Amino acid sequence: MKPGVKRLLSFLFIAASIGVVIWIAFSNQELENAWEAMGRLDLKWVAAALLCWGVYTFFDGLTYWAYLHRQHFRISVGRAYLIALIGFYYSNITPSAAGGQPMQVNSMRKAGIPVGYGTMAVTVRFIVNQFMISFLGLVFYLFHADFVNQQLQGARWWAFGGWLFNFLSVPLVLLAAFRRDWIQRFSAWVIRLLEKIRLVKNREMVMARVTETLDTYHTALRDLMRQPGQILLQFLIGGISLMGLMLIVVAVYHAFGLYEVSWSKMTAISTLLYLSASVTPLPGASGAQEGGFLLYYKGIFKDGTIGLALLVWRFFTFYLFLIVGVFTVILENALVRRERRRQARQASAAGTAAGEQEPETRPGAEPESGKET
Repeated sequence: MKPGVKRLLSFLFIAASIGVVIWIAFSNQELENAWEAMGRLDLKWVAAALLCWGVYTFFDGLTYWAYLHRQHFRISVGRAYLIALIGFYYSNITPSAAGGQPMQVNSMRKAGIPVGYGTMAVTVRFIVNQFMISFLGLVFYLFHADFVNQQLQGARWWAFGGWLFNFLSVPLVLLAAFRRDWIQRFSAWVIRLLEKIRLVKNREMVMARVTETLDTYHTALRDLMRQPGQILLQFLIGGISLMGLMLIVVAVYHAFGLYEVSWSKMTAISTLLYLSASVTPLPGASGAQEGGFLLYYKGIFKDGTIGLALLVWRFFTFYLFLIVGVFTVILENALVRRERRRQARQASAAGTAAGEQEPETRPGAEPESGKET
């Protein structure tokens, strides 16, 4: 399928999911006047939801800044935040969030970060994110196991399956660092099997991509393991970031004037919803997020407000990323153009100076890069 067709289908699916959510929100017969209920929202808790969104996105960007700063690259916190927002935007408009990381690596390249280091930065962030969400999900579940089991009932196996799927990526990533040959042989076996059932056409090309990915994971992890302070810092920043996302539903709950269920119980469910919906290969995990929310929080949002709660919650966990993402892409393009004009002026000034005075030659001199010396 052509890339243009894929993008069109993604946007059509997103538009359809928005329409479905709006229909669910305003067609609930248990709610007499949906518009009136929306008007009664406690704005201080709506602002708190926005603050949680800001914490999630800002600290996500801070993970990139912390890693690249440790590698002695000159990159501002603001530019790192821009890179994070671009990743969120493309992750939410592409199936399985496949477009987020490549676009972030490309954004880092535009900021003067070599592709290799950019790839390792997003790899470190992925490792930290998978470990921390699995850890948070387990901790909150253990504290509220009875409540979660009663609330989810039969659906808890879907949640546990999502947790297991996400958690298994952690040991697999560690194996890529310490037993890379095992993963290489297993990958080769899987690719040969897929080739036999005609799901893979070019085995050599696919294997080359897998090998390149394994090399990146191996290098990033071995480098990170030599920096225990950096590991702790990454886990701390990643944990704060994810807690910001998980607490959005708490703010939405209180915005409707509801306080019966504690914040930690609400967060226990939100982590399991995140884990179970993340396996869905659709833009923004659409469908799974909405259906999971209605199922997991059934009975918690009272008086027929669950549809409206879904709309508000989805705004902060999905639609806002799309809105901000469009302006982020425009802003980045403007920054890149300004930087290119500045570089052109500097090159012109250097050429003029060279015409007036012959520069000294330095054997082995190399052009400047974005990395400090």
